[in-house]
Amino acid sequence: MKKIDLELAVGLFIIAGILCLGYLSIKLGRMEIMGEKGYEIYGVFSNIGGLKVGSSIEIAGVNVGRVKSIVLDDFQARVVLNFPKDLPIQEDAIASIKTRGLIGEKYIEITPGGSEKVIKPGDRIRETQPAVDMEELISKFVFGKI
Repeated sequence: MKKIDLELAVGLFIIAGILCLGYLSIKLGRMEIMGEKGYEIYGVFSNIGGLKVGSSIEIAGVNVGRVKSIVLDDFQARVVLNFPKDLPIQEDAIASIKTRGLIGEKYIEITPGGSEKVIKPGDRIRETQPAVDMEELISKFVFGKI
């Protein structure tokens, strides 16, 4: 009888460990199982320069959302942004692709506007700034075009 209780306890412990490992994998991988909460808007960029799905979106250095998808639309990158429901984005806000450090990861920085109107879910953020291409800047500097 005691052997069966011990085996049951070990089995339950292993199942709990597997569930905890799965939870940590999902949270550290920044994945969503039940779908993301909030609303989506999109922006069109001429160059995303290494931005990836799942990259963060920041306002004043605070992480407020994630990049949901990136597709090619009429030879430009259409980036879908996911924001919390309680965070309105003004109609004249600017979305810029920035880099953490010199060769760090890319993220989107939203510079709030002053407009009273807000972007509705599914609408487009009008003002976008593409990523800065460091290789192009260095080559211009080396060859004296700057």
